[in-house]
Amino acid sequence: QVQLVESGGGLVQAGGSLRLSCAASGSSSSINDMGWYRQAPGKLRELVATISISGGGTPVYATTVRGRFTISKADGRNTVYLQMNSLKPEDTAVYYCNAQLTDSMYWGQGTQVTVSS
Repeated sequence: QVQLVESGGGLVQAGGSLRLSCAASGSSSSINDMGWYRQAPGKLRELVATISISGGGTPVYATTVRGRFTISKADGRNTVYLQMNSLKPEDTAVYYCNAQLTDSMYWGQGTQVTVSS
């Protein structure tokens, strides 16, 4: 029902910045929330940030990224961005876009972010 396409991943040195994008299509008008999750080798997938699409509310951030990452959305379309500043090697992971509907959830295929020290 919903297709999610991520872009913007890559290789960056510690202290650098990257901006990830996620565009939703299909039944995108039914999306309530969108966000970013990440999974590093040997670790569980964890929340990075989420933002409301259907209503208001403040974004939610993982404590490990709060103050460094900023999630935002484009007005009038179901597209979200993740601005990542002051990147650390610990941020290295596959980043997945997520869309939550009332009764279902969808995932993008993921984009690799690698931070070198």
